[in-house]
Amino acid sequence: MAKHQKHTNISRRKNGNFAPNEISILGAKCSIISDLVDQVSKRVSNYNLAYFDASHAKNVEENLLTDFTFHHDGNLSITTTIPVNKYVQRIQFTQFDFVFINGNHYSGEKQVVFLDPEKEASINKRIEQISAIHFFIKLTQEIEPFKSLKEKFSNWNEIPTYEINEIEKIINHISQIISETVPKIRGLVLTGGQSTRMGKDKSELYYHGKPQKEFVKNLLEEEGIKTHYSVQVNNKKEDEIHDVFLNLGPFGGICSAFQKDPNSAWIVLATDLPFLDKNLIKLLLEKRNPAKVATAVIGKGKQFPEPLITIYEPKAYSILLQYLAQGYSCPRKMLINSDIEILEVDDNLIQNINTPEEYAAAIKELN
Repeated sequence: MAKHQKHTNISRRKNGNFAPNEISILGAKCSIISDLVDQVSKRVSNYNLAYFDASHAKNVEENLLTDFTFHHDGNLSITTTIPVNKYVQRIQFTQFDFVFINGNHYSGEKQVVFLDPEKEASINKRIEQISAIHFFIKLTQEIEPFKSLKEKFSNWNEIPTYEINEIEKIINHISQIISETVPKIRGLVLTGGQSTRMGKDKSELYYHGKPQKEFVKNLLEEEGIKTHYSVQVNNKKEDEIHDVFLNLGPFGGICSAFQKDPNSAWIVLATDLPFLDKNLIKLLLEKRNPAKVATAVIGKGKQFPEPLITIYEPKAYSILLQYLAQGYSCPRKMLINSDIEILEVDDNLIQNINTPEEYAAAIKELN
């Protein structure tokens, strides 16, 4: 008998306890942990990082007001009435590439464990929370992993170990961990638009000896990117993603792709760009900045980025949904108001073709 399922089965964003990518650091005084995080964050500042800790303040009065304090340099301080909740934290941390957690207070999916003789009891207390140690840090030269660690991790002597003064090795190791979390890229070719000005489906027009949708899909597949067509009707084809966000145009197609796979970045391309070529695709992939919400191109003579020649990172999905909740279904509006990487290119490379006259002129120029 099939198991009854109360909720719709949709793909979920990969998450640890509190964030998509996290590591808890435990086994030393909190000041030592925060100092290490500070040193690491200065060296890997090309990523968007966060630190999750608990306050040691005593006799704190109950908060009755969530306070947002902005500084003119752009800093924001928040005092909130909301208690810690893993679902709330995942929403708050979804925009970060990596979150460091003070493991003395909260557990994380992966761990860095300090070996401090004064903290053995603390480690023993939290041994059930320790499941995936990436490396040890020794506070004294002669110390070994504690008995509880050796009993739980039979391969303890194979786990990398650094001394506290080997900061370069520690930073390099953490940098490697972060770099391994960069999402893979999948491709989305937008088809199925109404093409009212053209009078026919623009994705089926021939510019390069085949329907343009096939040409664009081939450009991405030549770069080793698994690519799908965005379609309005569910034809149940493996290389198609049908819109589940209805009547939202390209915005709905992008969100539908993220619903299918929220853990990948999506390179989104329109089919009305006949001068798009493999060199531009290679350049876009080369200049991709996964620490940003998206990497988009902009024409040298244009004011705004092109939302349909863009790599959207997984963190873009929640932002798109937030814009939709406000009544906006324009991906360009989201890009304009988000932290994105912008790649400037010649205007003619991203020229849109929307009418029969423009199509005839484009064919003439291409030939």
